[in-house]
Amino acid sequence: MTKNRNIAILAGGNSSEEGISMKGAAQITKWLSKTSYNVYTILIKGVSWTVKHPELGDFQVSKDDFSVTINGEKVEFDCALIAIHGTPGENGLLQGYFEMLNIPYTTGGVMNTSVTFNKYFCKDLVRETGVDLAKGHLIQKGQVIDPSILAIQLGLPLFVKPNESGSSYGISKVKTTEDIAPAITKALAEDSAVIIEEFIAGRELTCGLVKTADKELIFPVTEIISKNEFFDYEAKYLNQSEEVTPADISSSLSERIQILSSKIYDKLNCRGIVRIDYIYSNDQLYFLEINTVPGMSEASIIPQQVKVYGKEMHEIFSMVIEDAIERKSA
Repeated sequence: MTKNRNIAILAGGNSSEEGISMKGAAQITKWLSKTSYNVYTILIKGVSWTVKHPELGDFQVSKDDFSVTINGEKVEFDCALIAIHGTPGENGLLQGYFEMLNIPYTTGGVMNTSVTFNKYFCKDLVRETGVDLAKGHLIQKGQVIDPSILAIQLGLPLFVKPNESGSSYGISKVKTTEDIAPAITKALAEDSAVIIEEFIAGRELTCGLVKTADKELIFPVTEIISKNEFFDYEAKYLNQSEEVTPADISSSLSERIQILSSKIYDKLNCRGIVRIDYIYSNDQLYFLEINTVPGMSEASIIPQQVKVYGKEMHEIFSMVIEDAIERKSA
């Protein structure tokens, strides 16, 4: 591995998970500091791109060539490590920018991230892998809906959630017909389209994995046991859930989930570290969503799975960074 590469960790973003992204970037910096990378955190907020230097202060990034000048010295980056949940890091916008500049980056490409960020279209694409899917409807902002018809078609309770969102904000578990319209309004605060899905009672299981040009690491399955109604923001980030890794499931089910996750990863043309969430009910595996920029705090699910797998996070990120750079130079 070439030493002293300049790595930009892109954090912040324009979604409700800006703070979570910044915490993840700080943790990734700690992991990468064990290697020989020069790590720079770039806070992205709207059109403001700022290098947050721990000693020298803030410096504006030139979007012309994705560089920064610090105390008269121009710094160019060998790879962009995207740690932004939601827009613009998880929906193809940053990926398109880096493609135009021919700069390596650590997630899937423009098509992969834009499609996986759209929950409704993503479900249609993974259908061919054999995974089960909950019944649901896509509701556009301004569309007139009849809550009673939705309740009849999908049953109660049901879930209402933003169609394009990198966070757990705006999601509601609705138990009465009267609560459907307020839940849609809540979800529309996060996005211009809403998915309404049937509720499936079961165990929530998730599998992380990463593939490079010559390696494939499929991590142990985790079970998420939420103390709340579902795995919402509080459950995810405020210790309102228990995560069991490896999940207390049969080896055959674990292998089934890992094989399916690998198929979905390939079907969607993913790159880098990805986590895929499922509901297991009556021996059926229902696809919930795919996280192309999974959380990276020390207590997040991917680090838990990597530890059980027997690897260190700095190894995983080094592998992803070097693969991104090699893909661009090939």
